[in-house]
Amino acid sequence: MTPSASAATAEKAAPSPPAPRRPALGLRADVRTLSLLGVLAVLVLIGGVTQPGSFLDTDNLQLILTQASVIGVVTVGMTFVIISGGIDLSVGAIVALASVWATTVATQEFGLAGILFTAIAVGVACGLVNGVLIAYGGMVPFIATLAMLAAGRGLALQITEGRTQIVTVEGVLGLGERDAYVLGVPPLVLVFALVTVIGWLVLNRTTFGRRTVAVGGNAEAARLAGIDVRRQRLYLYLLSGLCCGIAAFMLIVLSGSGQNTNGNLYELDAIAAAIIGGTLLSGGRGTIVGSVLGVLIFTTITNIFALNNLQSATQQIAKGAIIVAAVLIQRRTVRE
Repeated sequence: MTPSASAATAEKAAPSPPAPRRPALGLRADVRTLSLLGVLAVLVLIGGVTQPGSFLDTDNLQLILTQASVIGVVTVGMTFVIISGGIDLSVGAIVALASVWATTVATQEFGLAGILFTAIAVGVACGLVNGVLIAYGGMVPFIATLAMLAAGRGLALQITEGRTQIVTVEGVLGLGERDAYVLGVPPLVLVFALVTVIGWLVLNRTTFGRRTVAVGGNAEAARLAGIDVRRQRLYLYLLSGLCCGIAAFMLIVLSGSGQNTNGNLYELDAIAAAIIGGTLLSGGRGTIVGSVLGVLIFTTITNIFALNNLQSATQQIAKGAIIVAAVLIQRRTVRE
């Protein structure tokens, strides 16, 4: 055997150097969650230092959680849609439409059950329209949901004629009273917690959740693997509509009325919270826990600004800076 042949044989036989280990996806998710918890802790510290007598008051903390509950439920549905590679710009309009439609049946005859059913039915119906247009009509999610945003706002304005519809049903108004608190926790917060837990279980422990991630990661590969991509997308927009219907009822309880301005800019807040929580706009990755922490961060920022009498414009600038920072961090994570 020639020397060159012996060298080639030895090179083939030599073990290849181990590939550099990359941090597991679960570890990255844990680091991200801890980072979000750290940001939330810093905000709580800032609030406690700047307004020690107001921010840490029990009533104020309950207010933060209650305000986070409505947009939080919407964000859970939005997280599923974004993970699948879609987007839903109509969530705020759907909340407004469901709230004003439900308050048209706000009579003693139908009561709480009638308002709840109507709000959820309107939300699911709007989600169905979005899902059919996107999944079976071939429309781009941005365009389809933008059209729903315009149509929903217009219909809500037509129903109310620009007036606030006051709710007088005691069963609905009673849910917002302190007497309805469970161990000091408002009912709306309990609903938010329940939706969060169900959302986490569905995303992480069911076939539906795995299909959602697969569709967002690579729709064509998911189709070849036997997943009905169109049906899955339809279900996801139905889920988003369901969350909007629940949020609309919660908003009726919170405000005691239905208005065509309800849910204003909810679409931006929900998308921002999901991005802050680590959900990729391109789809294929996201967590319910991260999205919920994003909601709490934004709600806490709003509360701190309000207590310190700072202008809302400054608040919006701060939110924008946080969103930009989160996207830059996401891009770096994806490259790694």
